[in-house]
Amino acid sequence: MKPPTRIRAPRPGRGADRPSTSPAAAQPPTPPRPSSASPPASRPGPPATSHDDGSLRLSKRMSELGIASRREADEWIARGWVRVDGRVVAELGSRVLPSQHITIDARARNAQAQLVTVLLNKPVGYVSGQAEDGYQPARVLVTQDRQWREDHSGIRFLPQHLKSLVPAGRLDIDSVGLLVLTQDGRVARQLIGEDSTIEKEYLVRVATRSGAPLPADALALLCHGLELDGEALLPATVEWVNDDQLRFVLQEGKKRQIRRMCDAVGLQVLGLKRVRIGAVMLGALPAGQWRYLRFDERFVAAPSASAG
Repeated sequence: MKPPTRIRAPRPGRGADRPSTSPAAAQPPTPPRPSSASPPASRPGPPATSHDDGSLRLSKRMSELGIASRREADEWIARGWVRVDGRVVAELGSRVLPSQHITIDARARNAQAQLVTVLLNKPVGYVSGQAEDGYQPARVLVTQDRQWREDHSGIRFLPQHLKSLVPAGRLDIDSVGLLVLTQDGRVARQLIGEDSTIEKEYLVRVATRSGAPLPADALALLCHGLELDGEALLPATVEWVNDDQLRFVLQEGKKRQIRRMCDAVGLQVLGLKRVRIGAVMLGALPAGQWRYLRFDERFVAAPSASAG
């Protein structure tokens, strides 16, 4: 059997959903290590992210374990709220081995418990992040009067919940549905971290440009075989819901990915709605309204490693 034909979709003018990283060429070259067996006692600049002994920056290790975001971890370290093998570590840039035991102070847990995550049913005409081209960010919809009456989280709206509330992922200006905004760096890392594979489900109303039914091989290509920006896409689940609507389940989120996938096989997208992220559903949340993520809701299962 011949492998599926790969179709290259047109390159967009903008970047992907996940934050881009600066190319290595933009960074200053790293000087070679001295040949002497005894390195200098101190070197300028921040410590490297990995050492030959396998140690990592404490904040990075805490992020890997799902204890806190790296920014939160640095704040807690500076406040003396982090212990390694029972000893307080208060110096930024400190390193630990994977075998060492990390615990956090109750004050850190209390601070983290105050962070909120918001689920918004974004309507057409709002951008996910910063205002652009005269369009408002979806965050402006998070107001007390737009909180869903059926919000059963038990969380009372406070103005401080708007501080540092940022989108964890994108939803195009002409798309609708579930958008997550959060103060919690752990949630953001789960949803848009480089290693995130959380499923995102969409209902997409389409029409073929030719007016003829979509060929079976084109549907197969939507599931696996397409490339965007020179990179093969991860396998996806794509199936018909009815005569003009497809269900997409993706594990990645490139900029305008579904629209570009459809364009590559001759489909025009007439409407796109995100209805699920991981285990969290949009449900009956009305357009333009929001609710808090409940304490018993999780996008993914809790990590096996924990902060003791």
